[in-house]
Amino acid sequence: MINLLLIIFMYMFISMLLMIINFNLSKKKIKMREKLTSFECGFDNISNLRLPFSIQFYLISIIFLIFDIEITLIFPMIKNLNMNFIMKKYIFLWIMIILLIGIYYEWKEGSLKWIY
Repeated sequence: MINLLLIIFMYMFISMLLMIINFNLSKKKIKMREKLTSFECGFDNISNLRLPFSIQFYLISIIFLIFDIEITLIFPMIKNLNMNFIMKKYIFLWIMIILLIGIYYEWKEGSLKWIY
């Protein structure tokens, strides 16, 4: 039992020592200005490339991702609808109704407008 504890503590000590060495050696000492800029094939930047994006852009992209994942999950359900189990058809119908209500809400809220 003591030997097992000794081996466990030895492995823990070696792993902690390696983590500390890795942490100290991996720090960047000098921040280079060129590494913080964007790469434009050797051309100088015409304007500031770090301009903020519109919140509307992020909203539309998140809505797109949500509906895209939902539609991807619907495709296997459509394939399984040919079975005679009526509960599957009701579940599919409810999911489609929820999706349509969600997209109607986003449309009426104005989140799907590209330009204000």
